[in-house]
Amino acid sequence: MHIREYTEDDLDAVFRLRKLAFNASERPERLVTPGRHGLVAEIDGKVAGVLGIGEYAQFYGGAAVPMGGIGGVAVDGATRGRGVATALLDAALPVMREHGQPVSVLYATVPTLYRSRGWERAGLFEWVEVPMDRVLAAPKPAERIPSRPADESDLTALRDCYLEVARTIDGMADRRPPRIDVAKVLEMDVVSVLPGPNGLRGYLTAQREPGGGDMGRLKVLDLIGVDVEAQLNLLASLKSWAGTLDAIDLQITDPATLALLGATPMRYSVSTSTWMLRVVDLPAAVAARGWPRLADAAVDVEIIDEHAPWHAGNQRIVVEDGEVRVEPGGTGAVRLHARALGPWFTGFQNTHALRRAGLLEGDPADAVVLDQLVGASGVPRLADFF
Repeated sequence: MHIREYTEDDLDAVFRLRKLAFNASERPERLVTPGRHGLVAEIDGKVAGVLGIGEYAQFYGGAAVPMGGIGGVAVDGATRGRGVATALLDAALPVMREHGQPVSVLYATVPTLYRSRGWERAGLFEWVEVPMDRVLAAPKPAERIPSRPADESDLTALRDCYLEVARTIDGMADRRPPRIDVAKVLEMDVVSVLPGPNGLRGYLTAQREPGGGDMGRLKVLDLIGVDVEAQLNLLASLKSWAGTLDAIDLQITDPATLALLGATPMRYSVSTSTWMLRVVDLPAAVAARGWPRLADAAVDVEIIDEHAPWHAGNQRIVVEDGEVRVEPGGTGAVRLHARALGPWFTGFQNTHALRRAGLLEGDPADAVVLDQLVGASGVPRLADFF
């Protein structure tokens, strides 16, 4: 088996594999695009598998951590069971490290495959179906902020508004170009903005789609407000759909919208996708992440990671003068398996849960610093699918 970076000459072969695996119907014009690259595995000179890597970044502790987004992993039906997918994943790790991506995220259809290579569930991607009577019951804004349709001149302000909120929610993508084209937002059916004195106070994007009865659905992708009045004004704008729709599908970007302002009943419908994260390079990931300011401390860990030998073995996570770093050495008092690193890094699971799952070993007292570092900032979330 030979693994290499794919080129435009591989377009037909890659499209065939992805059509087979994902029922893809639209052949892309190009395979290699800005912000995206990938690998193919060849057997007997023919492309037997493919893996794509997108260039993203996620916010953790307010800092944008470069992330390799794995997608479009497909293997020819005739060569399945021969280790093609695992070989592609193994090869992707040093490639992402070389590209300065210390963490990697994917949406797994086969979790066992990715767990075998160190990825683990580390956050949520959620849609909530909000009945229209609950939309109507949302609190009324005290201040009315006139909205207007967005246009091309708003694109920079739209991203700035998104970033003001997204950097406070662990896991959210920073939607950096070129992988995410901000201008695509103007293709949506509804893009309304709330102007403010220094930019935008909020915005809402939505698509009208079939399904959910004769009148179809309204899928709200972003409801972003930088303050409570902006959030309430955007919620109020959805009330105009009463009589047309029985419910609205709301993608959870800011958890405050639904949890603290919405009038959701005790039980409601939630559609959840879990994404998996792998720490590709622990020292680089720790250096890139934002951390709470703690008193000087250190925890000695042993990293068990046969597929990323560059950070395996004894390491010390050191908190000193408000900074956090990883340096080689220490006693290895707390043993962390590769799959433990992702949910610890995002704050999705604490060390007690990781211990019960068999992913962490050692005296609980020695692991306290690990929990203090990630804190309790809420469930890590993504609002972008790749």
